[in-house]
Amino acid sequence: MSKISLIIQREYLTRIRKKSFIVMSILGPFIFAAYVLIPMYFATMEDKEEKTVVVIDDSKLFTEYDSGSATFVIPGTETLKFKVIEGVPIETFKEGFDNTGYYALLFIPSNILASESSLLYSTKQPSIQVTEYIKGSMESEIEHLKLASHDIQDIEKILAEVKTSINVRNIKWTKDGKTQESNTGVVMGVGYLGGLLIFFFIFFFGSQVMRGVIEEKTSRIIEVIVSSVKPFQLMMGKIIGVGLTGLTQFLIWLVLSAFLITGLKAAFFPELNQTPTEQVVASDMFGNGTSNLEGQVLSGSDMDMAQEVFASLRSINAGVMVGSFLFFFIFGYLLYAAMFAVIGSAVDNETDTQQLIFPVILPLILGIYVMISAINNPDGALPFWFSMIPFTAPVVMMVRIPFGVPLWQVALSGSLLVGTFLGMTWVAGKAYRTGILMYGKKNSFKEIWKWLRYSA
Repeated sequence: MSKISLIIQREYLTRIRKKSFIVMSILGPFIFAAYVLIPMYFATMEDKEEKTVVVIDDSKLFTEYDSGSATFVIPGTETLKFKVIEGVPIETFKEGFDNTGYYALLFIPSNILASESSLLYSTKQPSIQVTEYIKGSMESEIEHLKLASHDIQDIEKILAEVKTSINVRNIKWTKDGKTQESNTGVVMGVGYLGGLLIFFFIFFFGSQVMRGVIEEKTSRIIEVIVSSVKPFQLMMGKIIGVGLTGLTQFLIWLVLSAFLITGLKAAFFPELNQTPTEQVVASDMFGNGTSNLEGQVLSGSDMDMAQEVFASLRSINAGVMVGSFLFFFIFGYLLYAAMFAVIGSAVDNETDTQQLIFPVILPLILGIYVMISAINNPDGALPFWFSMIPFTAPVVMMVRIPFGVPLWQVALSGSLLVGTFLGMTWVAGKAYRTGILMYGKKNSFKEIWKWLRYSA
């Protein structure tokens, strides 16, 4: 046992002293936050380029005439303008449209009410924002025209009065009868993130075990090491040492992420730390909005959404999530690391691992696909069974847990995972002690099966 401890200590200290480990441990949460937030920022950036869409309205339903000038009834925006042209056929614009300076040409046929279809011509693909704006505006206008044909008095006033927006807030009952507000989107995001991190950690640190075995094997250091310790002790020492490295990095990321989230919350959403009375007072002062640190006004709807998100995060039991993540990461990693160690012992260089590694990681990849189904229906038959299968359970179960999983299911999944890990470690140990000293031959799973029989 002391020899395994020495190997664990060597593997652990060697890796945490590397500059790459220190840098990634500190920058990891910031890189991940940037990876999530930067695309969101770019996606919400407003397009400042002004676009002019020329309109040919054969139906005359979307054109108003005032003092001889034709105006499109759909209002433009700051960046999108409409210009009605009459008496000019579409064919005129077919050649040299780029030289006109127009963004696109909208053709509305005379039978628009029957066909319910219009054409948007352009030499380049129109953006989804432009297409959706035109589509939605035309649908709204046609609906008004159809309603107006019924000769209903005060139709505009009636439509304004009946227009309603409903927000459905999710409230969970706890076992002791208390209520907690939750948001399905937030819960889905937490589950997806947990499953994805499990996949990433298992694959990343499992690969480190494989590379470590290959490096020691190709440098022939392994021959010296196995003269002092048993191959099984060496394998377990490497697996546990690398696993502790990953666990240390995760805990550092967890602490830094907590400080990062707290800081961002205090900087950009100070209103969320106010009492309900303070929020009401602030709302009165700023007119249905709350001022943030930038001097801008945070609208009531944005305020409600932010409060709902943070309330939903609080409704998820952080202790259960972190504990479940650590459990499924540790034993999921141990299960796959044992198989990665066998692959490392079966090859002489990393290039030869390609034919052996895919069948090993295939269950993890399959777990990612099932994870999508689990997000939509966490209690479905497919997510349930895949959360019980040990090779996919670490990924799929982490998605289901934020939605609330019966304790017996978590216990059964965990027991099967631990049992499979013990069995796989025994099998991997038998193959490892034969393959670690095999050189100059490309091995297959058929050859590894023979090693198990040799060691029997």
